[in-house]
Amino acid sequence: MNQALSRAEVTETPILRFAGHNFEPLPSGALYWHNQQTLLVADLHFEKMASFARRGQMLPPYDTGLTLARLEADLRRTGAARLLSLGDTFHRVDASSLLTLADRMRLDAVTEMVDCIWLSGNHDPAPHAIGGTCLPRLELAGLTFTHEPERGTTGLVAGHLHPAAHVFFQGRSTRRPCFVHDNRLLILPAYGASTGSLNILSPAFFGLLNWPSVEVTMLGKDRTYPVSPKRLVRG
Repeated sequence: MNQALSRAEVTETPILRFAGHNFEPLPSGALYWHNQQTLLVADLHFEKMASFARRGQMLPPYDTGLTLARLEADLRRTGAARLLSLGDTFHRVDASSLLTLADRMRLDAVTEMVDCIWLSGNHDPAPHAIGGTCLPRLELAGLTFTHEPERGTTGLVAGHLHPAAHVFFQGRSTRRPCFVHDNRLLILPAYGASTGSLNILSPAFFGLLNWPSVEVTMLGKDRTYPVSPKRLVRG
């Protein structure tokens, strides 16, 4: 591979094609929908560490600030006019009351800067006491956006499962969060700084995806990478 080709590959904007739409997968775990000027995120889990701290676990409650910094950077980078969060924005129903003043001001600034739509999740089924619109699900441009993946629905975009890919190639093993879809169902990785991940070969994914059609896009440090399903391993 010559140097010119290498540079072209590094600088080329990756495209994730799903159900007739083009998206830009970001290394943060967000998905930018250029045609709709919409930044998609899933499973932010704001105030997860603060929730644990209230139960006596000695954990540093800085995850919300880190997630907000990531979100602010993605909104600046893309110039998005709309933010769509696919559920579990907060780790608990009452978690918006746990926000520090500084984090609340930052989140308020986000809701004032762009149109925010917060879909309900299993962790936060009730509307949030923050700016923006809270909905159970959303239909937009022929796609359906919701929190939990569903079987048998075409054009569904969801989160909830925190997908990750574990690949083995040339004697080396790497495990990273990922986007995964089969052109009927698209599942986003978890965006929150304190969230874990689940291998897409785990039982939770069984029956959701049509495996011969599966496409995987793994998060890297500075960009995203398509991964052949043939290189996936468990663990």
